[in-house]
Amino acid sequence: MNGLSSINIELTSRCNKSCFMCGRRKMEKSHPDLCNWGDMPIERVEKIAAQIPVGVDVQLHNNGEPLLYPYLNQVLELFEHHNTGLDTNGILLMQKSDVIRHLLKTITISVIPNDPLGRKQLSLTDDFLAFKERPFVMFRLLGEIDEYRKDAINDQIKAWGRADVCYRVLHAPGGSYDYDKPVVKPETGVCLEMLHKLAIDRFGWVYPCVRFDPDKKNLLGSVDYLSLEYIWNSPIRRLWVDRHMNGNRNEVPLCSKCHFYGIPRG
Repeated sequence: MNGLSSINIELTSRCNKSCFMCGRRKMEKSHPDLCNWGDMPIERVEKIAAQIPVGVDVQLHNNGEPLLYPYLNQVLELFEHHNTGLDTNGILLMQKSDVIRHLLKTITISVIPNDPLGRKQLSLTDDFLAFKERPFVMFRLLGEIDEYRKDAINDQIKAWGRADVCYRVLHAPGGSYDYDKPVVKPETGVCLEMLHKLAIDRFGWVYPCVRFDPDKKNLLGSVDYLSLEYIWNSPIRRLWVDRHMNGNRNEVPLCSKCHFYGIPRG
Protein backbone atom coordinates (compact mmCIF):
# COMPACT_ATOMS: atom_id res chain seq x y z
CA MET A 1 0.00 0.00 0.00
CA ASN A 2 2.78 2.40 -1.03
CA GLY A 3 1.79 6.04 -0.71
CA LEU A 4 -1.01 5.57 1.83
CA SER A 5 -0.31 7.96 4.71
CA SER A 6 -3.68 8.45 6.38
CA ILE A 7 -6.97 6.62 6.73
CA ASN A 8 -10.25 7.78 8.28
CA ILE A 9 -12.58 5.27 9.89
CA GLU A 10 -16.15 6.31 10.64
CA LEU A 11 -16.80 4.56 13.94
CA THR A 12 -20.23 6.16 14.09
CA SER A 13 -22.35 8.45 11.95
CA ARG A 14 -24.41 9.53 14.96
CA CYS A 15 -23.89 13.06 16.29
CA ASN A 16 -24.97 14.99 19.39
CA LYS A 17 -24.72 18.48 17.92
CA SER A 18 -26.48 20.30 15.08
CA CYS A 19 -24.04 22.55 13.24
CA PHE A 20 -25.59 25.00 10.79
CA MET A 21 -23.00 24.25 8.06
CA CYS A 22 -23.26 20.45 8.30
CA GLY A 23 -24.42 18.57 5.21
CA ARG A 24 -26.12 16.01 7.45
CA ARG A 25 -28.71 18.58 8.54
CA LYS A 26 -29.50 19.31 4.91
CA MET A 27 -29.86 15.58 4.23
CA GLU A 28 -32.22 15.09 7.14
CA LYS A 29 -34.57 17.60 5.53
CA SER A 30 -34.22 16.67 1.86
CA HIS A 31 -33.31 12.94 1.95
CA PRO A 32 -34.38 11.42 5.29
CA ASP A 33 -34.29 8.00 3.62
CA LEU A 34 -30.47 8.29 3.43
CA CYS A 35 -30.08 9.24 7.09
CA ASN A 36 -29.50 5.81 8.56
CA TRP A 37 -27.19 7.00 11.32
CA GLY A 38 -25.55 4.33 13.47
CA ASP A 39 -22.33 2.58 14.56
CA MET A 40 -19.76 0.44 12.79
CA PRO A 41 -19.77 -3.15 14.17
CA ILE A 42 -16.62 -3.78 16.21
CA GLU A 43 -15.98 -6.88 14.09
CA ARG A 44 -15.63 -4.69 11.00
CA VAL A 45 -13.20 -2.40 12.84
CA GLU A 46 -11.11 -5.45 13.79
CA LYS A 47 -11.03 -6.58 10.17
CA ILE A 48 -9.90 -3.14 9.04
CA ALA A 49 -7.28 -2.81 11.79
CA ALA A 50 -5.62 -6.07 10.74
CA GLN A 51 -4.97 -4.63 7.26
CA ILE A 52 -3.54 -1.18 8.03
CA PRO A 53 0.28 -1.03 8.00
CA VAL A 54 2.05 0.38 11.05
CA GLY A 55 3.02 3.98 10.36
CA VAL A 56 -0.24 4.94 8.69
CA ASP A 57 -2.05 7.74 10.55
CA VAL A 58 -5.46 6.51 11.75
CA GLN A 59 -8.20 9.10 12.25
CA LEU A 60 -11.27 7.68 13.98
CA HIS A 61 -13.90 10.03 12.57
CA ASN A 62 -15.71 10.99 9.39
CA ASN A 63 -19.24 12.40 9.54
CA GLY A 64 -20.21 11.54 13.13
CA GLU A 65 -19.15 12.21 16.73
CA PRO A 66 -16.61 9.46 17.58
CA LEU A 67 -16.94 9.86 21.36
CA LEU A 68 -20.46 8.40 21.03
CA TYR A 69 -19.00 5.07 19.87
CA PRO A 70 -19.64 2.41 22.56
CA TYR A 71 -16.45 0.40 21.86
CA LEU A 72 -13.94 3.26 21.69
CA ASN A 73 -11.71 1.64 24.31
CA GLN A 74 -11.38 -1.58 22.28
CA VAL A 75 -10.74 0.36 19.08
CA LEU A 76 -7.90 2.38 20.60
CA GLU A 77 -6.33 -0.82 21.89
CA LEU A 78 -6.51 -2.28 18.36
CA PHE A 79 -4.57 0.71 17.04
CA GLU A 80 -2.12 1.12 19.92
CA HIS A 81 0.84 0.98 17.51
CA HIS A 82 -0.55 3.65 15.20
CA ASN A 83 -0.76 7.40 15.55
CA THR A 84 -4.44 7.70 16.43
CA GLY A 85 -6.53 10.84 16.43
CA LEU A 86 -10.13 11.91 16.28
CA ASP A 87 -12.16 15.05 15.72
CA THR A 88 -14.81 15.81 18.34
CA ASN A 89 -17.15 18.61 19.35
CA GLY A 90 -15.88 18.14 22.92
CA ILE A 91 -19.26 17.70 24.60
CA LEU A 92 -18.35 14.22 25.92
CA LEU A 93 -14.72 14.93 26.80
CA MET A 94 -15.08 14.38 30.54
CA GLN A 95 -17.39 11.37 30.22
CA LYS A 96 -14.80 9.64 28.02
CA SER A 97 -11.73 11.14 29.68
CA ASP A 98 -10.23 7.88 31.03
CA VAL A 99 -10.21 6.24 27.59
CA ILE A 100 -8.99 9.35 25.79
CA ARG A 101 -6.26 10.23 28.27
CA HIS A 102 -4.53 6.87 28.30
CA LEU A 103 -4.97 5.47 24.78
CA LEU A 104 -5.46 8.31 22.28
CA LYS A 105 -2.44 10.08 20.72
CA THR A 106 -4.05 13.32 19.51
CA ILE A 107 -7.49 14.90 19.73
CA THR A 108 -8.97 17.75 17.70
CA ILE A 109 -11.82 19.77 19.17
CA SER A 110 -13.83 21.48 16.44
CA VAL A 111 -15.48 24.69 17.56
CA ILE A 112 -17.54 27.28 15.70
CA PRO A 113 -17.09 30.36 17.91
CA ASN A 114 -20.06 32.13 16.31
CA ASP A 115 -22.31 29.13 16.91
CA PRO A 116 -24.57 29.31 20.03
CA LEU A 117 -22.67 26.36 21.54
CA GLY A 118 -19.23 27.68 20.64
CA ARG A 119 -18.52 29.39 23.95
CA LYS A 120 -19.86 26.38 25.86
CA GLN A 121 -17.65 24.03 23.84
CA LEU A 122 -14.55 25.97 24.82
CA SER A 123 -15.52 26.02 28.50
CA LEU A 124 -16.27 22.28 28.49
CA THR A 125 -12.60 21.59 27.80
CA ASP A 126 -11.27 23.29 30.94
CA ASP A 127 -11.57 20.27 33.23
CA PHE A 128 -10.16 17.93 30.60
CA LEU A 129 -7.15 20.14 29.93
CA ALA A 130 -6.39 20.22 33.65
CA PHE A 131 -5.22 16.60 33.42
CA LYS A 132 -1.42 16.26 33.22
CA GLU A 133 -1.68 13.00 31.28
CA ARG A 134 -3.68 13.55 28.11
CA PRO A 135 -3.21 13.51 24.36
CA PHE A 136 -2.04 16.56 22.46
CA VAL A 137 -5.07 18.79 21.87
CA MET A 138 -5.70 20.81 18.71
CA PHE A 139 -8.48 23.38 18.66
CA ARG A 140 -10.00 23.66 15.19
CA LEU A 141 -11.84 26.95 14.96
CA LEU A 142 -14.24 27.24 12.04
CA GLY A 143 -15.44 30.37 10.31
CA GLU A 144 -14.66 34.06 10.61
CA ILE A 145 -13.00 35.13 13.87
CA ASP A 146 -11.88 38.69 14.55
CA GLU A 147 -8.26 39.33 15.49
CA TYR A 148 -9.13 40.34 19.07
CA ARG A 149 -10.81 37.00 19.71
CA LYS A 150 -7.93 35.16 18.01
CA ASP A 151 -5.47 36.78 20.41
CA ALA A 152 -7.63 35.88 23.41
CA ILE A 153 -8.01 32.28 22.25
CA ASN A 154 -4.28 31.92 21.58
CA ASP A 155 -3.45 33.28 25.06
CA GLN A 156 -5.85 30.79 26.64
CA ILE A 157 -4.37 27.86 24.71
CA LYS A 158 -0.84 28.81 25.76
CA ALA A 159 -2.02 28.79 29.36
CA TRP A 160 -3.46 25.29 28.94
CA GLY A 161 -0.24 23.82 27.54
CA ARG A 162 0.08 20.75 25.26
CA ALA A 163 -2.47 22.37 23.00
CA ASP A 164 -2.52 24.43 19.84
CA VAL A 165 -5.03 26.06 17.51
CA CYS A 166 -5.71 25.95 13.77
CA TYR A 167 -8.20 28.05 11.83
CA ARG A 168 -10.39 26.69 9.04
CA VAL A 169 -12.71 28.37 6.57
CA LEU A 170 -16.27 27.15 6.05
CA HIS A 171 -17.71 25.63 2.90
CA ALA A 172 -21.20 24.94 1.57
CA PRO A 173 -23.34 22.45 3.57
CA GLY A 174 -23.63 20.18 0.54
CA GLY A 175 -19.91 19.63 0.06
CA SER A 176 -16.42 21.12 -0.22
CA TYR A 177 -17.17 24.07 -2.47
CA ASP A 178 -18.14 27.75 -2.17
CA TYR A 179 -15.57 28.37 0.56
CA ASP A 180 -15.68 31.81 2.16
CA LYS A 181 -12.01 32.25 1.17
CA PRO A 182 -10.08 30.95 -1.87
CA VAL A 183 -8.74 27.40 -1.51
CA VAL A 184 -5.03 26.60 -1.39
CA LYS A 185 -3.70 24.49 -4.27
CA PRO A 186 -0.45 22.49 -4.26
CA GLU A 187 2.12 23.45 -6.87
CA THR A 188 1.51 20.16 -8.68
CA GLY A 189 -2.20 20.89 -8.98
CA VAL A 190 -2.99 17.39 -7.71
CA CYS A 191 -5.27 16.80 -4.73
CA LEU A 192 -3.11 15.42 -1.91
CA GLU A 193 -6.00 13.41 -0.49
CA MET A 194 -6.51 11.57 -3.77
CA LEU A 195 -2.81 10.65 -3.66
CA HIS A 196 -2.39 9.63 -0.03
CA LYS A 197 -5.69 8.94 1.71
CA LEU A 198 -8.58 6.51 2.18
CA ALA A 199 -11.81 6.88 4.15
CA ILE A 200 -14.15 4.11 5.33
CA ASP A 201 -17.72 4.79 6.42
CA ARG A 202 -19.56 2.78 9.05
CA PHE A 203 -20.96 0.37 6.44
CA GLY A 204 -17.46 -0.52 5.21
CA TRP A 205 -17.69 1.50 1.98
CA VAL A 206 -14.30 2.92 0.99
CA TYR A 207 -13.69 6.34 -0.60
CA PRO A 208 -10.57 8.31 -1.52
CA CYS A 209 -11.34 11.08 0.99
CA VAL A 210 -13.80 12.30 3.63
CA ARG A 211 -15.65 14.73 1.37
CA PHE A 212 -19.41 14.58 1.90
CA ASP A 213 -20.61 11.95 -0.61
CA PRO A 214 -24.12 10.65 0.24
CA ASP A 215 -24.67 9.51 -3.36
CA LYS A 216 -21.48 7.38 -3.34
CA LYS A 217 -20.13 9.07 -6.47
CA ASN A 218 -16.50 8.35 -5.52
CA LEU A 219 -17.05 4.88 -4.09
CA LEU A 220 -14.01 2.58 -4.48
CA GLY A 221 -15.32 -0.65 -2.94
CA SER A 222 -16.24 -2.40 0.29
CA VAL A 223 -13.98 -3.87 2.99
CA ASP A 224 -16.58 -6.60 3.46
CA TYR A 225 -15.74 -8.05 0.03
CA LEU A 226 -12.34 -6.66 -0.95
CA SER A 227 -9.04 -6.15 0.86
CA LEU A 228 -7.80 -2.65 1.54
CA GLU A 229 -4.69 -3.47 -0.46
CA TYR A 230 -6.77 -4.37 -3.51
CA ILE A 231 -8.92 -1.24 -3.16
CA TRP A 232 -5.82 0.96 -2.82
CA ASN A 233 -4.33 -0.51 -6.01
CA SER A 234 -7.62 -1.01 -7.83
CA PRO A 235 -8.09 0.00 -11.48
CA ILE A 236 -10.74 2.61 -10.59
CA ARG A 237 -8.51 4.36 -8.05
CA ARG A 238 -5.53 4.28 -10.44
CA LEU A 239 -7.74 5.79 -13.15
CA TRP A 240 -8.87 8.59 -10.85
CA VAL A 241 -5.30 9.31 -9.70
CA ASP A 242 -4.15 9.45 -13.33
CA ARG A 243 -6.96 11.88 -14.18
CA HIS A 244 -5.94 14.12 -11.30
CA MET A 245 -2.29 13.99 -12.32
CA ASN A 246 -3.16 14.83 -15.93
CA GLY A 247 -5.16 17.89 -14.91
CA ASN A 248 -8.53 16.24 -15.50
CA ARG A 249 -9.99 16.00 -12.00
CA ASN A 250 -13.27 17.23 -13.50
CA GLU A 251 -13.59 13.73 -15.00
CA VAL A 252 -13.75 12.13 -11.54
CA PRO A 253 -17.42 12.10 -10.38
CA LEU A 254 -17.37 13.90 -7.02
CA CYS A 255 -14.10 15.75 -7.66
CA SER A 256 -15.69 17.61 -10.57
CA LYS A 257 -17.56 19.89 -8.15
CA CYS A 258 -15.08 19.79 -5.25
CA HIS A 259 -12.86 22.83 -4.60
CA PHE A 260 -10.60 21.16 -2.02
CA TYR A 261 -7.03 20.07 -2.84
CA GLY A 262 -6.00 18.50 0.46
CA ILE A 263 -4.49 21.69 1.93
CA PRO A 264 -6.79 23.31 4.52
CA ARG A 265 -6.59 27.07 5.04
CA GLY A 266 -7.60 29.46 7.77
